[in-house]
Amino acid sequence: MELLNYAFMQRALLAAVLVGITAPAVGIYLVQRRQALMGDGIGHVAMTGVGLGFLLSWSPVWMATLVSVLGAVLMELIRWYGRTRGDIALAMLFYGGMAGGVMFINLAPTGSNANLTSYLFGSLSTVSESDVTAIILLAAFVVLVTLGLRRQLFAVSQDEEFARVTGLPVRALNLLTAVTAAVTVTVAMRVVGLLLVSALMVVPVAAAQQLSRSFAATFAIAVAIGVTVTIGGTVTSYYQDVPPGATIVLLTIGAFIALTALAAPLARRRARALAAAQPAGDPAECAIPASRESDGKVGV
Repeated sequence: MELLNYAFMQRALLAAVLVGITAPAVGIYLVQRRQALMGDGIGHVAMTGVGLGFLLSWSPVWMATLVSVLGAVLMELIRWYGRTRGDIALAMLFYGGMAGGVMFINLAPTGSNANLTSYLFGSLSTVSESDVTAIILLAAFVVLVTLGLRRQLFAVSQDEEFARVTGLPVRALNLLTAVTAAVTVTVAMRVVGLLLVSALMVVPVAAAQQLSRSFAATFAIAVAIGVTVTIGGTVTSYYQDVPPGATIVLLTIGAFIALTALAAPLARRRARALAAAQPAGDPAECAIPASRESDGKVGV
């Protein structure tokens, strides 16, 4: 392929694959916790980190990671202790993050609104070798956490009270989930952009849930969708000269619509198969449910 002859496209494709893996891997826990928009909030906070990176002549990716992690921890503390005023505190955190990013990057000698735009919506040509190194290291952390602690994170995401009774460190795991989400945002910002990364964390999971209700299958399908749309969006962006972040998100939404349309006849076919397999003498109310699809949650 012609695009592989260019070093910047090689870096962009590698970054896209890592983003396609990490975003749904974290997103599946956020969806279960009903915190689908957490990535969007962290993306707002990360803007301050990008601006500080330019102002202090330090790597915007690493500075955004640091600020995002601090913001994610603060978000969890607000969730625990904020109570009725928590939504106001979160709003100030999010909008303050956006304002801080714009201010710092305009105060930086080498910063400009064009620089900020590339982080907000993604840019293929600006993914440097140092960015790729940072993305690889951060993605490795995300994969280790989401796979290595999948049982514990799933238990906490499903039912915090039950997880606490079983002896799991619920608050520590909640903080780890928030930190992992923050790291994922900074992994994805060079390809998808800070303002669009939340869609890549949530929509592939929602699409995968149309086909499967088991946790392992949903995880695998969501990651497969993530990798497919990030590569497809990156390649499309190169050949059609369109924004990569917007292209990737639109492809993700298209995948969700297609799988939703496919899931309806599959569900009817499964229902007919269950009805046919049910013994004729048993009343319907005595039938043992074959799955947990009725409660709308992903099973282990």
